[in-house]
Amino acid sequence: MKFKSLRLVPALSLLVLLACNNAGKSGGESDTVATAAVDTTATTATIAHADISGTKSDTSGRGTADFTAKDGKVEMKLVLNFPAKANQTVAVHFHEHGDCSDDGEGAHGHWNPTNEKHGKWGEGEYHSGDIGNIQLDQNGRGEVTLESDRWSIGGDEKTNILDRAIIVHSGVDDYKTQPSGNSGSRIGCGVIK
Repeated sequence: MKFKSLRLVPALSLLVLLACNNAGKSGGESDTVATAAVDTTATTATIAHADISGTKSDTSGRGTADFTAKDGKVEMKLVLNFPAKANQTVAVHFHEHGDCSDDGEGAHGHWNPTNEKHGKWGEGEYHSGDIGNIQLDQNGRGEVTLESDRWSIGGDEKTNILDRAIIVHSGVDDYKTQPSGNSGSRIGCGVIK
């Protein structure tokens, strides 16, 4: 299921409807109605969402990612549930294209708008889409919350996370193999909307 990003309409102006009371007026006078224009200019979205689905029949799973923009940063709350990977660690990355076709291969490579080497989140060089490894519990559930000023919801091409794919990999990111961290096959995919 795909969700469209939410657009907030600024409340810069209100529609005001005023009717004059005709009580006591002669028959030649009419009601007066004043109308103010409504500004319907859309602004940058402040929230986005992705539903993650399994891409392999032998590794079914699902998850969600919720994004909130605040104070010049975007916070991501990622929740995964991949029972076949219970008590294991999986790698998660943002990929270039919001396309989960062909078992997630339609998403192409890691999202790397700054042309840096693949690496570990927050240490030295790393892709803006290098989320990293997530430990799953005995039920295959795991979650992580990250915040970054490298991301925006609907901003410029170097920061906009909308229409990117979130890929869950079958293996662990080694943080050094270029360009993808030797993370294994793509077992989950969702598109940020």
